[in-house]
Amino acid sequence: MLNDDVDEKLTSEVVPTIANSHRFQWEEVQNCHVILYPEGMVKLGDSSAEILKLCDGKNDVTAITNILQQQYPDAELDNDIKKFLEVAHENGWIKYK
Repeated sequence: MLNDDVDEKLTSEVVPTIANSHRFQWEEVQNCHVILYPEGMVKLGDSSAEILKLCDGKNDVTAITNILQQQYPDAELDNDIKKFLEVAHENGWIKYK
């Protein structure tokens, strides 16, 4: 399912949040975080879940990157975070505020 706002551009000031039609949660049976939506479920890897935890409608892209960079100081995260957010937006998992 593609997001209706696909033409929006991801900038440092964008504040991503989980789309209203989706739910991000820990799924005990799957032993991982998932995105639930009317058509199904997507299992998430640890790094994807760490990014989505910060998509709370309060953190902009810069804040998300800074928080994760503090947790993983030896990693180059900026491009990976932006690419993931773009994919998540295209898939309709998040929306931009």
